[in-house]
Amino acid sequence: MEKTTLSKFVKAMRKEYGLTQVDLSEKSGVGLRFVRELEQGKQTLRLDKVNSILNLFGHEVGAVPITKTPEP
Repeated sequence: MEKTTLSKFVKAMRKEYGLTQVDLSEKSGVGLRFVRELEQGKQTLRLDKVNSILNLFGHEVGAVPITKTPEP
């Protein structure tokens, strides 16, 4: 699986806070398998669970405008 920006962010924040994947799983209330899949860049994830993890770091998933490059 290809790593996404979200997976890189979660892994970096987890390490910054000195948490193992098990710690993150327990503190966020999601399963260890979900944490592993998120950090591995799984393409389909439940947003409520993603937000449970991101909330620990003061973030949440939201709508972001797409910046399109002008075609020549």
